[in-house]
Amino acid sequence: MRSIPTITKNLLIINVLVFIATYVFGRTGADLDNIFGLHFFLASDFHLYQLFTYMFMHANVEHIFFNMFALWMFGCVVENVWGPKKFIFYYISCGIGAGVIQEIAQFGSFYMLATSQIANVGFSDLPIIAANSQEILNQWTTVGASGAIYAILLAFGMIFPEERIFIFPLPVPIKAKWFVCIYVAIELFSALATTNDSVAHFAHLGGMLFGFLMIRYWRKHPHDNEYRQGIDRYFFDKLRNNWEKHSHKKANHFDHESSSSTNPHHKDWDYNAQKKADQEEIDRILDKIRRSGYDSLTTEEKRRLFENDGK
Repeated sequence: MRSIPTITKNLLIINVLVFIATYVFGRTGADLDNIFGLHFFLASDFHLYQLFTYMFMHANVEHIFFNMFALWMFGCVVENVWGPKKFIFYYISCGIGAGVIQEIAQFGSFYMLATSQIANVGFSDLPIIAANSQEILNQWTTVGASGAIYAILLAFGMIFPEERIFIFPLPVPIKAKWFVCIYVAIELFSALATTNDSVAHFAHLGGMLFGFLMIRYWRKHPHDNEYRQGIDRYFFDKLRNNWEKHSHKKANHFDHESSSSTNPHHKDWDYNAQKKADQEEIDRILDKIRRSGYDSLTTEEKRRLFENDGK
């Protein structure tokens, strides 16, 4: 677990804890899947927060095992490439996007079901029909992280398209890009060809669709990420510039004093060594902020960073 990056590790832990809680509360009669699972938006049990919470609910052990295995297998790699902030934004956004696509697919199913049983049904009639069908519609519940997981799978394929991976039961490794294409084809075929198989195929496709659009946007607008981090960069650059200016002033002051020194070469060497060590320490602290955020600094590191700021 120590080698698993922060966000992936926390997602694994949260999903497992929620699954255990669902089982424990289920023994007392409380149905967490009904509360936090994603209901059809025309059902009375639907709540907007479910577009987020449904990602942490799972139907059974097999469901959570395969989702968490895929998250561990591909999420570790993607998070290490992107970093924690970008990874969690991508994961949550694609999970919500998958839920939205699932809602659209369920609306299509509801419309076709209504038109097949009632003649001359229009869209304006659907709310009335839904109000009279709450017992059935409340059973249309989606749970699982699969939409976000499929988006992570897509991200891996787009980041490392030529990477070869083994997929059971294929006897030879295949490139990641073909692996993703195969999964898309399977999910699309399953979504169109099967019914009532209790698998949210459109949610899987929705997660991959949102992931694809997001990655394409990032690649076409690489400077947007810099813009979002502009305040942080300005802050870090200001700290660095202040440090360098202060170091320059100290160097000039030292040079002035050393002109009357009996051993200027020795003092020059000591000063330059100390200056180099101080600069390396500040660079290390700034790099740590960029990687893990300001809150990751120790009290001593914060003191070192600000003690000379603005002097």
